[in-house]
Amino acid sequence: MTEKLKNQPKKTVHGGCHCGAVQFEASVNRDETLLHCNCSMCSMTGFLHLIVPHEDCRIVQGLDQLTSYRFNTGQANHLFCNQCGVKSFYQPRSHPDCWSLNAHCLDGFEPNEWTIESFDGRNWEQAHSDLKQPQKP
Repeated sequence: MTEKLKNQPKKTVHGGCHCGAVQFEASVNRDETLLHCNCSMCSMTGFLHLIVPHEDCRIVQGLDQLTSYRFNTGQANHLFCNQCGVKSFYQPRSHPDCWSLNAHCLDGFEPNEWTIESFDGRNWEQAHSDLKQPQKP
C-alpha cells in the first residue's frame, strides 16, 4: 500500500440489486482488497467479496425485500432480493461483525480499480485461518 493511499479518507460506495428494491452504501478504505472465492455458492453466483464492518455499511432500502438462505453450518446468512433474486450482500460466517458486499453490485464497479485476491472457499477452514481481517480506522 502506498503512503498516499494510506492517508486518504475512506470513500463511499453505493450499490444494490438488479431491480433496485435493495440498496446499500458503505464507507471503505481506498485500498481495500476484494476476495474471489471458489466455494460452491460464490462460484455459481459470481460473488466478489468486499468485506465491510457493520458500522461502515448502511442498508438504504429493501430490508423487507430480502429472502434468507442458509446451508451447511447455517452460520452465513445469504440474503437475496425477493423480486429479482440478486444477492448484493450477505452476512458471512468468516466475518461475523461485517457484511460481505458483492463488488459486482456496486454502482460503476470497475474491476481494474481494485486489488483482487483468491480465497479457497472449497477448503474453508484452512483458508479462513489464513484470512486477513479488515482494518478498522
